[in-house]
Amino acid sequence: MISEKCRPSRTRKSTGPTSWWVAAVTTFVLVLVGVYVLTRPQPVPLQRVHAQYVADIAQLDSAARQLQRVIIEKRPAPILQAAFRQARLRYKRVEFLTELYNPETAKSINGPNLAEVDEADKKVEQPEGLQVLEEQLFPYDPAQNAELVQQVAVLVSNVGRLTKVAASNEMTDSHVFDAMRLEVFRLIALGITGFDSPISHHSLPEAVQVLESIRQHVSFYDLADRDPALAKQLDGTITNAIATLKRAPDFNRFDRLAFINQQANVLSSLLLDAQKTLNIPVFQESRFLSAAARTLNDSDAFDAGFFVNSTDDRPTADRVALGKLLFFDPILSGNAGRSCATCHQPDRAFTDGETTSLGLDGNRIRRNTPTLLNTSLQAVQFMDSRVAFLEDQASDVIANETEMHGSLPVAVRALQQRDEYRTRFAKAYKAGISEHTVKNALASYVRSLTSLDSRLDRYLRSNDRREQATLLTAEEKHGFNLFMGKGQCATCHFFPLFNGTVPPMFAKTESEVLGIPATTANNRLDADIGKFGTTDMEPQKHAFKTPTVRHVAKTAPYMHNGVYRTLDQVVDFYEQGGGNGLGIHVSNQTLPDAKLNLTKGEQAALVAFMKAL
Repeated sequence: MISEKCRPSRTRKSTGPTSWWVAAVTTFVLVLVGVYVLTRPQPVPLQRVHAQYVADIAQLDSAARQLQRVIIEKRPAPILQAAFRQARLRYKRVEFLTELYNPETAKSINGPNLAEVDEADKKVEQPEGLQVLEEQLFPYDPAQNAELVQQVAVLVSNVGRLTKVAASNEMTDSHVFDAMRLEVFRLIALGITGFDSPISHHSLPEAVQVLESIRQHVSFYDLADRDPALAKQLDGTITNAIATLKRAPDFNRFDRLAFINQQANVLSSLLLDAQKTLNIPVFQESRFLSAAARTLNDSDAFDAGFFVNSTDDRPTADRVALGKLLFFDPILSGNAGRSCATCHQPDRAFTDGETTSLGLDGNRIRRNTPTLLNTSLQAVQFMDSRVAFLEDQASDVIANETEMHGSLPVAVRALQQRDEYRTRFAKAYKAGISEHTVKNALASYVRSLTSLDSRLDRYLRSNDRREQATLLTAEEKHGFNLFMGKGQCATCHFFPLFNGTVPPMFAKTESEVLGIPATTANNRLDADIGKFGTTDMEPQKHAFKTPTVRHVAKTAPYMHNGVYRTLDQVVDFYEQGGGNGLGIHVSNQTLPDAKLNLTKGEQAALVAFMKAL
């Protein structure tokens, strides 16, 4: 007897009409499916970008919830810190689109660990998110676990909010490429400086994630079909940048100057080239940082005429020339015999070299005279940020009894009596001579005092290694890397303007509470209440606008009260940790009060670099 297993195979064959029909239909269906797969419309790049954004946010949500679990379970510090780092890495994958489409949520997830003052509503918003958690986890104190549980719950909630709003984001290709280039700028000016990872110094691994995310999103576009060479160069630049970050010995010894010059600036330029090759429009809207800037170091990257009250107030050549004439003319001070140039002297970088300027009454004005160079590259004016526009700064100084003791109505009448001024004003303004046109002419001249052509700028714009070798010394390069890293200078004096105007949008100018002493004895806080005098908001007591350190070699003495006469003294103040580090109790100090642990050689290198600006 033959078993079922051993029967000849022919007994299982079926050649009936039903089996043949089924096989034919099956083949036909498979062919149709194959044709559909090959010919169906493929997802457009934007669909892939959006799908990836949603998927990456889901990964961030998972990482945030894992962090929440280990905190609730009170796991050992290394496990908590590893989970925290993973959450930060996941955030960096979505940062460029979150900052563009959901900036308020981005601030809630990764904003600075500082109270933020809403001056309009007179409210103080307490910080939340990853940077708050970082300070609580490095080092970890189990006794503070209840506060950690509360903070991580807020983080999970904010990531959940991001999940909801991201689902309905309406994207455009122009926005995606704009966001990628802004992310490169953010990486340069904030990421590699440790701005948002100030304690754990996890900045370099996070920068790798930023670049990996950019590479992935560029791959959604058909750049290789349009320009294979450009696609290869772009991918190679990202690969080299990632390798450079991974090779860095540690946060403090990373060569930021070489990275910016050889990789980051190249990458932002290539992304712009890719956008144009793909026929994706570049935004033409008016911005302080040009939407068409190839790098942050382009000579025309920033619009010095941007911070005006209206487009009618933008500078023209005639207005600048007229403003210069007014700047040096004592006519604006009435009978006082002073001009703007009395305190803002061109050969001193438009300062006066005094600790604080002498007033008309023979007494000292309470604050040091700031440089006017690059003052147009800030969103607010005066050390206490009390006005937004240079026009208002001009009128404030003219009317001040101890500074110029003038009167704009009186000045207008006096100017109307002079033929040259009548002619010049008529040429520059339809309205002729008025209080507003006088202020605007002065402001136009000050806006022309923009100087972004230091040896550092020329170094970063050059592709010639031999030329670069003549521009910066080894000590100055070292100083730049310290400024941008270990010295923590660039977390307040932001690259490339080196003032307090916050990148990458550069729309807001920050103030800081440093704890400046009254004298070089360094034992008593200066009495000037700073921004508090304008806002009456407690966190802003003794807060002053972060000034530029460009041309700083010519602007001594330093600080709002001119307390330090040398840059060495200034660097030592920061080395000690500001007022709190010196033993002056400053409850609202925003400057970290830990020592920087800079060697004397490193402090000297910092000073050398600043002089190169």
